[in-house]
Amino acid sequence: MTIRDLEIFIAVAQLGKMGLAAKKLYISQPTVSHVISQIESDYNIKLFDRLSRKLYITETGREFLQYAKHIMANFEEMEHYMRRASEQMTIHVGASLTVGSFFLANMINQYEHENNNVKIRVYIDNSQNIIQKISGGELDIAIIEGNVNAKDVIKKEIYRDEMVLICGKKHPFAQKKSVKLAELADMDCVMREEGSGTRAFLLSLTEESGIHIVQKWVCHSSDSIINIVASGQGVSIVSKSLLIHEPNIVQIPIKDKVLSREFRVIYHKDKYLSKELRKYIAAVEKYFKAVSLHR
Repeated sequence: MTIRDLEIFIAVAQLGKMGLAAKKLYISQPTVSHVISQIESDYNIKLFDRLSRKLYITETGREFLQYAKHIMANFEEMEHYMRRASEQMTIHVGASLTVGSFFLANMINQYEHENNNVKIRVYIDNSQNIIQKISGGELDIAIIEGNVNAKDVIKKEIYRDEMVLICGKKHPFAQKKSVKLAELADMDCVMREEGSGTRAFLLSLTEESGIHIVQKWVCHSSDSIINIVASGQGVSIVSKSLLIHEPNIVQIPIKDKVLSREFRVIYHKDKYLSKELRKYIAAVEKYFKAVSLHR
């Protein structure tokens, strides 16, 4: 199997038709068909079901697609490095929304200032989507909050993030010095979307204690959560680091729970760690160590 074979398979899997894949790659449709059939024959597998002249990728095909995308990403990275070795290298960095919105810009400014031969390209999304892009080889490295269950991802804890319960100034909790976790029962809550580490933290905290909460709002950003909570629409739990300049938010200690979670640097277990990438990881660890010492 060649790199070209993988490229053809990926095109067919993504476009769903051999004709479209052939047009995209500027080759004939019989060539595309031959490559797919040859892979299936060589490995005694079935990559696509062919029903009513349509292609449907099989479970084996979906697994193979992940491997193929990862291999192609590494190959393209190698080619990019070879072409630009004497000039400049690019590192593709991912971050969850909490990390990206508060910590990442200052850290990257500092890194690029000290390493002017390296450029950083950043992708911000929720933790689950970032993990998927690491698994698929679309990102070199990422920093996220929350748990990582993907077996093909290396993870290293770098920072303990303090979390806090918040409400608006007119909320009943605002007059309290502290609350117990059980007081959140049946409370209107403002949540992040599925796949968010912040959402997972709140749900894990309440569900493990058998506490039912009302998911009144579901949002795709921490800023939205803070604004909605400030307006009096419910409570939430967010990173304390996001609340430095938020005068309309009240922070309430939970007396029977310590609220914290880990930030983790992650990368694919098969990722080749170039000198520049190892240097970037070291810079990330140094930066968050300094943040921990000064908070």
